[in-house]
Amino acid sequence: MLSKLTTCALLGVEGFNVFVETDIASGLPNFNLVGLAAPSVKEARERVRAAIKNSGFNFPAQRITVNLAPADSRKDGSAFDLAIAAGILAATGQIPADSLHDKIFVGELSLDGELREIPGVMAMAAFLKKQGEDKGGKSLQLVLPRGNALEATLAGNVSVRGVANLKELVAYLKKEIALEETRADLGAILSGEREKGQPDFKEVKGQLTAKRALEVAAAGGHNIILTGPPGTGKTMLARRIPSILPSMTLEESLEVTKVHSVAGLLKKDKPLLTLRPFRAPHHSATIAGILGGGRNPQPGEVSLAHRGVLFLDEFPEYSREVLEGLRQPLEDGEVVITRAEMAVRYPSRFMLVASRNPCPCGYFQHPLRECKCSEMQIRRYRIKSSGPLMDRIDLHVEVPSLQYRDLEGEQEGESSAA
Repeated sequence: MLSKLTTCALLGVEGFNVFVETDIASGLPNFNLVGLAAPSVKEARERVRAAIKNSGFNFPAQRITVNLAPADSRKDGSAFDLAIAAGILAATGQIPADSLHDKIFVGELSLDGELREIPGVMAMAAFLKKQGEDKGGKSLQLVLPRGNALEATLAGNVSVRGVANLKELVAYLKKEIALEETRADLGAILSGEREKGQPDFKEVKGQLTAKRALEVAAAGGHNIILTGPPGTGKTMLARRIPSILPSMTLEESLEVTKVHSVAGLLKKDKPLLTLRPFRAPHHSATIAGILGGGRNPQPGEVSLAHRGVLFLDEFPEYSREVLEGLRQPLEDGEVVITRAEMAVRYPSRFMLVASRNPCPCGYFQHPLRECKCSEMQIRRYRIKSSGPLMDRIDLHVEVPSLQYRDLEGEQEGESSAA
């Protein structure tokens, strides 16, 4: 017997349909998965087999062939488990085949049949919303783990049904129970106050020139580099930039949430990100960590900082490969990761804030401390950043050392709301 249903997969932050065709035929017991499935997808055979049996259903002792179409697109991850299990149950007559129509199934199965949350649900739901609009506003039904349900509703115009386990799914498809549609109040989420404890620009005293430069950079979306000796407040200033940036629009929030969803970084109790991202990777980070990559390409720091701030402290200490790799995202606002089988695009429109010392020891032209670097060491330190990269940084600002008397008695800094 043959069954057909639909699931969803991701290429970068964009979704695409995957059609699951299940055929059960006479022959020696065998379970084949075809359709350019990655090893993580092929592992679904054991999870699905155990989940069906441990949920009290019959797993056929026959020849099972599951095809994931289109066969020329690579499939990766564990999100296909639920669709494969539903296909087998439909092919064996344990659930009605017509109950699978107009539904999209995604989710990972545990061995006892419970459904586990998966990354990228927001991006999948956004794709299904667009697909429904292209079909004349038709609302598609997305069946997925209950823990992902609230996240999926943020896309809008998608009917979301969260299920806890395989037994509940079968009961729903057989119309033995009803599942309420999950809904989210976007207005209430967006109207929330700024998180308590977020660093605020008004907490900074002194460095009026640097603060003014950061305000200009924030207003115009300019990239900026801060140069000064250790202890002058460069990092403190950078960490407070998000507090003077304008609040994200709903469209921007959804863009940022989609990227973090694909990376698996969303919190269950906070499915929509309303604050601008601030990312500060260590200078030992690899090019894959900064730009994105891996066998199954994941977004890097430049994409996780989309619509927010990417702060690179100790700028010259990053590898030259990483620094030169920043040129494309700074110029184009996106990163393209190319593999033999695919090319993945991730958005990366961020404000770059870099900081550095004036020399390797940090005290070149310091009023109180002597610089121990030679002229050659200083020259080598400064040429680590190439001309084409520095041309993409609009503002170069000196952050001088301050004395205690310069800060004593000074009034509280300008409010972030100014």
